[in-house]
Amino acid sequence: MAAAYDTYDYPSYWEGREYEHNAEVLAIRHLLAKIPKITKVLEIGAGYGRLVPLYLYRANKIILTDPSARLLKHAKSTYKLKKIKTLQTKAENLPPKIKSKSVDLIIIVRVLHHVESVDNIFKISHRTLKKNGYLIIEFANKKHLKAALSEVLKGNLTFPLDIFPKDRRSEKSIKEHDLPFLNYHPDIIIDKLKQQGFRIVETRSVSNLRSSFIKRILPLDILLFIEDILQTALSYINLGPSIFILAKKVG
Repeated sequence: MAAAYDTYDYPSYWEGREYEHNAEVLAIRHLLAKIPKITKVLEIGAGYGRLVPLYLYRANKIILTDPSARLLKHAKSTYKLKKIKTLQTKAENLPPKIKSKSVDLIIIVRVLHHVESVDNIFKISHRTLKKNGYLIIEFANKKHLKAALSEVLKGNLTFPLDIFPKDRRSEKSIKEHDLPFLNYHPDIIIDKLKQQGFRIVETRSVSNLRSSFIKRILPLDILLFIEDILQTALSYINLGPSIFILAKKVG
């Protein structure tokens, strides 16, 4: 059965988005530095392997999973290494395709916004990780600065108290059964991770300068210098459009 991204040119999506890509690279590198030893990595929703170079040198075995055969084919042609395996599957179908307690690190980036039951994803991740294994996840932040200002200007003064996910699809696309596109409240994600047996190690606010105006007036190296500072500074109030979390399996 064809996956949604089989008909979408995802590699081309990243053309002209050097700032967003490198902001995520910064975040992941910082989080990887917190993990002492990595033997086996599982990336869920790996797509065409955009993030593989970040952890390639750390692992002896790598499994890339994605619902799209087209994107995985692209990844296989890029990384012709025996230690990299691909598996076409949705995240919820991973058990029993991957042995429980067999992975040191799971990476899930730009996936959760298409997931309506994050509890199930976190449960599967916990099952798959070894004792004291790590999880790096990213999610679209419902309470990012631009959204908060927009809601307040509309007169929605209760927005900060609304913890339910926000589906960013239009009514038309919902009727056409498109993939969900959900922005999550950080408190909900953190709470669900803890419920599934994870301890939060570090949180980073990412893509804080995601603005066409700012990207036009500042060079990329300056943008990333500021971004690197803001990722930690703003993590306490979660104002970035994208939130990265490093969590450790503890129970």
